[in-house]
Amino acid sequence: MAPVAMRLAAQSLSDAQPVPFWLEDPGKPGALPALTGTEKCDLLVVGGGYSGLWTALLAKERDPSRDVVLIEGREVGWAASGRNGGFCAASLTHGFGNGLARWPGELPKLEELGERNLDAIEAAVARYALDCDFERTGEIDVATEPHQLAELHEVYEEIERLGLADGLALLDGDAVRAEVDSPTFLGGLWDRRGVAMLNPAKLAWGLKRACRDLGVRIYENTPGLDLVSAGAGMGVRTPYGRVLARRVALGTNVFPSLVKRVRHYTVPVYDYALMTEPLSAEQLAAVGWKNRQGLGDSANQFHYFRITADHRILWGGYDAIYRFGGKVAAEMDHRPETYLKLAEHFFRCFPQLEGLRFSHAWGGAIDTCSRFSAFFGTAYQGKVAYAAGFTGLGVGATRFGGDVMLDLLAGERTERTELEMVRSKPLPFPPEPIAWAGIGLTKWSLARADENGGRRNLWLKAMDRVGLGFDS
Repeated sequence: MAPVAMRLAAQSLSDAQPVPFWLEDPGKPGALPALTGTEKCDLLVVGGGYSGLWTALLAKERDPSRDVVLIEGREVGWAASGRNGGFCAASLTHGFGNGLARWPGELPKLEELGERNLDAIEAAVARYALDCDFERTGEIDVATEPHQLAELHEVYEEIERLGLADGLALLDGDAVRAEVDSPTFLGGLWDRRGVAMLNPAKLAWGLKRACRDLGVRIYENTPGLDLVSAGAGMGVRTPYGRVLARRVALGTNVFPSLVKRVRHYTVPVYDYALMTEPLSAEQLAAVGWKNRQGLGDSANQFHYFRITADHRILWGGYDAIYRFGGKVAAEMDHRPETYLKLAEHFFRCFPQLEGLRFSHAWGGAIDTCSRFSAFFGTAYQGKVAYAAGFTGLGVGATRFGGDVMLDLLAGERTERTELEMVRSKPLPFPPEPIAWAGIGLTKWSLARADENGGRRNLWLKAMDRVGLGFDS
């Protein structure tokens, strides 16, 4: 980083508060009491992020008489569900390319299910009056290097060949800069309907209210400590009590699963984001962005960025940090060297916004699995179901995961449970120190590919062949 660019980036961060912007909201609901004593229910949901909240809501929609309890180790939405960029995508497969590589025969069905899932989320936002700034504006994948532009054209041609290009538009350099103006943009692929933008914390808080209105009993500051068989059902111990349930759905994602054999399928990877102060009218005019799409560049080490309801820009991504041993810890939530790097990249993308300052900087852990999209399963003779490994695409896909868990717990054969994606598992991560070394080598290789016209080295090609094809 050049000294002048570093100085300007550092100055832009001088007032940034080290807290997630979304969670610092005066409308944040108060915490509910912790569980004490013994609770009994038909369904216990463990985890108060999107995965658990959608599962509890869908369970009550399917059967209003079902007795549902949800426990959350801290407060609803405090982890990944309140810290993400607010991109709610239809894709269940972490993008078209990943889906095509892994489930080519199922991809049309997966795309259809994803579209229906996003439609259902939009309908739920309206039905339950979820005040979360939901805007179905789409997302533009932008190319900032010539090889990325060629790759976007290849992807579009493949999507078109499969008859899945409805709502997609290829943009040349002038067209993409007419949408959002950056001298770094060479072209883009606009998915006009497949992504909605929203306020992630407000979505979690709205789902919390909707669940309670339907009769779900929610206990916060109540972590599930262990899971055991209890007669015909299951028991989960908590710090001050326990829950006895006929069935259990686990939505703990990045945190260690109560089903221990599931733990080696995920690793926690830390992602970081910045939020600017509100843009002035002149600054807004300088970047355009009248259609308010989400954006992401097409590099392996990519940035994602969007504009908020009050005209701030969220800018995140690029660095993906894994700590030896897969530790999830509060001290990992902040990384000043990454904030500095992100700020410098921001002003390289939007030099016309020089002088804009960042108001917030934060990070959080993503539950990453080797196939980059969720996996599912059951334990304890079908009395426990789990969904995990959303790899940063959980704002929308967790609702689908909730439906899958409820199908599995009911023992039903549905169009969801028949999917190879649902029936198969990703490759597990190896033990340390192999995992740490492999993830580090992969990250280095992805950076080299970005610098060398997208050419993947022998390590990445080997990972592709064994199904560990990290592509973002």
